[in-house]
Amino acid sequence: MSRRKKENEQALRTGSAIIPKEDLKDASKGEKLRYQVFRMVSVGVVDEPVNQAYDVISTIVLIVNLVVMILNTFDNLSDRYGDLFTVLEHMTVFFFAVDYMLRVYTAKYLYPDSTPVRAIVKYIFSFAGIVDVLSFIPFYLPVFFPSGASVFRFFRVARIMRLFRINAYYDSLNVITEVISSKKQQLLSSVFIILVLMIASSLCMYSVENAAQPDVFKNAFSGIWWSASTLLTVGYGDIYPVTTMGKVLGIVISFLGVGMVAIPTGIISAGFVEQYSRLKRIGENSSEEDIRFIHVKLSHNDAWVGKKVKDTQLPHGTVIAVVQRGKDTIVPRGDVVLQAGDRLVIGAETLKDVAPVNIREIRLGHGHEWEGIAIRDLDISRQTFIIMVRRSGRTIMPKGELVLRAGDEVVLYNQVKE
Repeated sequence: MSRRKKENEQALRTGSAIIPKEDLKDASKGEKLRYQVFRMVSVGVVDEPVNQAYDVISTIVLIVNLVVMILNTFDNLSDRYGDLFTVLEHMTVFFFAVDYMLRVYTAKYLYPDSTPVRAIVKYIFSFAGIVDVLSFIPFYLPVFFPSGASVFRFFRVARIMRLFRINAYYDSLNVITEVISSKKQQLLSSVFIILVLMIASSLCMYSVENAAQPDVFKNAFSGIWWSASTLLTVGYGDIYPVTTMGKVLGIVISFLGVGMVAIPTGIISAGFVEQYSRLKRIGENSSEEDIRFIHVKLSHNDAWVGKKVKDTQLPHGTVIAVVQRGKDTIVPRGDVVLQAGDRLVIGAETLKDVAPVNIREIRLGHGHEWEGIAIRDLDISRQTFIIMVRRSGRTIMPKGELVLRAGDEVVLYNQVKE
């Protein structure tokens, strides 16, 4: 399986989007539109306002639908606000249907290694695709099959599974998904052992309790409920042994149940330890390159305002790492348009064949030895240069006659001797 295929299947399970690096310059307008729609419906792609807005709207619609579904179970609220609940449910379910159609329409970009038809089939039968279709189909099925309305209502609960898409925003939830995925074989083995013990304990209890309780333990499978509640340490007490042998057997099975519940718990706990240990090893064993970063805020008069990131013509080795727009943090791609007010984090690699430099900032307080002294009269090293002075929010280019004041922020450039 190719790396891209694995990444996209992982993206589908977690709800996050892996954006394929395809050159769409020569594509038709329809294909470009399809690609933009794919970026819009992909969770976690917030480089454009429309993509971020769609994520917010999707989350709000899902929460509203779930709240309405819960409130509608209260008779007093249903009688008073039933019409409002119905309207909200119709609107949110319609949104789910449109969202599903858009994901089918853009499935070829989620599975770029597959043909368009095969990509659609993969999405439809994936876990996320099944959850998406169950989010709206059961709502409309009673129109065609009125007799199955109660069964279809049960499947509406699948909408809550859409909440797993939110884990694209949180690393902790992604770790949980990765642990379960990596330990699925061990977890399935533990579930298989529990099922075997349930069937075996049911057969044993039938053998010793059938004569004493023929109405309770009627056949070999009548003790499944008892064995499940005992092995999983639930213990409802509605079915219990009355014979001495049955009680002894019940004690043994109860002890086994404690161990059986501990097995999956231990597997998941070990998975968490391995995952965090792996991340730690990656950090310790990786080599580091010294990259310097600066913050720049764009004003209305800056030449970069209105330009795309790819058109900024930065020097080689320099990159715009992050764009901070209001409260949002955007990882800039080539098509991101810079706006006035954006704060740019610009990084550059340190040249390996040049002596290192040190840039530091000094804020002058009252009584500082530089207060009231012109820059040309400062007693500083010849290897040190004042490259900028910030005063009351303004940036002043340092000239020899500029007199420093208390509160000034002086930025110094110093070439370090090797």
